[in-house]
Amino acid sequence: MSVKTQEEIQILREGGRKLAVVLDALKRELSDGVSAEDLDRLAEKLIREAGGEPSFKGYQGAKDKYPYSATVCFSINDEVVHGLPDGKKIKDGDIIGLDIGMKYKNLFTDMAQTIGIGKIDESGERLIRVTKETLDFAISKVRPGIKTGDLGEAIQNFVESRGFGVVRNLVGHGVGYQVHEEPQIPNWGKSGTGLELVEGMVIAIEPMVTEGDYNLKLAKDGWTWKTKDGKRAAHFEHTLVITKTGAEVLTMC
Repeated sequence: MSVKTQEEIQILREGGRKLAVVLDALKRELSDGVSAEDLDRLAEKLIREAGGEPSFKGYQGAKDKYPYSATVCFSINDEVVHGLPDGKKIKDGDIIGLDIGMKYKNLFTDMAQTIGIGKIDESGERLIRVTKETLDFAISKVRPGIKTGDLGEAIQNFVESRGFGVVRNLVGHGVGYQVHEEPQIPNWGKSGTGLELVEGMVIAIEPMVTEGDYNLKLAKDGWTWKTKDGKRAAHFEHTLVITKTGAEVLTMC
């Protein structure tokens, strides 16, 4: 279980702030015609200058055929998560999910945001807004004693009541000692089920919301998850620590 000491939480707090600064710098560079590969190189440079290491680059989970080759996951439009930057150019009207992680003093933090490029349509704006509101809502529900199923059901109800789908293939997770740790933090579920959250646990909550159906497919690159129906998706994520009365977000400037 992903419970951390006060000393470890302080390091995660420092690393999380640094990671948030890096993501803010990347967002300022997003514009029509920009190369995702150039932004990926910038992200690695900024992470290393901050005293960290990219935690996604070279990562390979038990079910992954190949290590991830980039610092940042660039997921565009119908790509939900884990998109590779290879050959991508950003265009006006795109919605871009940026997911980034850093190892700092041997501890890991993780965060994501979705950004509209230039003028996007009203549906895209609403998708992004609702997904961010979902993360804020989920964080407000976190406290010691609730179960992962309580949180998952609350997130699912919030998303579906607004007419969107919530992804089932992928979940949030514990984080700190590794990129992914137990417990899993699903964005759907049933109240009263799952693992109980406790003070000192460090988790990443990451709602992944779709315009249409929530079913996904894995692209040929072995990493990029896309919506099956080709509709767009958005993704927001924070690393947080569970406190006596709620949660503290660690990935903020």
